[in-house]
Amino acid sequence: MTYAKGCGRRRDEGVHDHCVTNDLDTLATALYVRTDDLLKQAPELVTLAVMQALLGFTSESRWMRHAHQHLGHLFRYLPGQSGYNKRLRRAAALITTMIRMLAVDTTVWTDDVWVVDSTPGWAEYGYCASHSRYFWGLRLHLVCTLGGLPVGFALTGAKADERQTLLGILTAEPALAGDRPGQTLIGDKNYYGKDFERTLSEAGIDLLRPARKGEPSRPGARLFKPLRQTIESINQTFKGQLTWNAAAATPQPA
Repeated sequence: MTYAKGCGRRRDEGVHDHCVTNDLDTLATALYVRTDDLLKQAPELVTLAVMQALLGFTSESRWMRHAHQHLGHLFRYLPGQSGYNKRLRRAAALITTMIRMLAVDTTVWTDDVWVVDSTPGWAEYGYCASHSRYFWGLRLHLVCTLGGLPVGFALTGAKADERQTLLGILTAEPALAGDRPGQTLIGDKNYYGKDFERTLSEAGIDLLRPARKGEPSRPGARLFKPLRQTIESINQTFKGQLTWNAAAATPQPA
């Protein structure tokens, strides 16, 4: 296994090519203080988890090895990989809460335009219309700002209806739409139907999508092609961070 010199990590793992800098120390300190202020519990664990994501470590064992080698001066105690894994699993809800709090702190959280899409992953058989292929896997459903900040997500089986999943995301957290009437939501042709669109409208959401075959032109048509690239880029970014690549199956005959 090849490691970058002095970093204890594979060359193809993560998004950074160098070790800890003074800026990273400052970020870690700020995360610790913010977590302690907001949650009053487990600031070191949450800071470690966020830094692991920011530095692109997908292996907990490599991350903890890196942390022990390079981050010991920032933490009073660093667990081993097994202890870190157990504490991380127990604190899943806490970390999710902190991620949302950090997202709300950003300027793009209040963007009045969202994009919605789903992308294939692993573990159940289904069909991805936008890529014209069948796949074994789950679907990751994302509602994001145009800047790529997730405001809602869900993991479903491959056959889950994208419209019902979106409504489920909005129902699970009513304040998402309730706190921002007049929100614009941009989706693809799969987000259609009079009842579906009426439900979104009643929630204060204006849906923009391409016209389906046989439908008249719809508002915003000139935006869809460039925005498709934005949506695909967001999807690929998150799949890369999750190291989540779907296994494509052989297309089935019509």
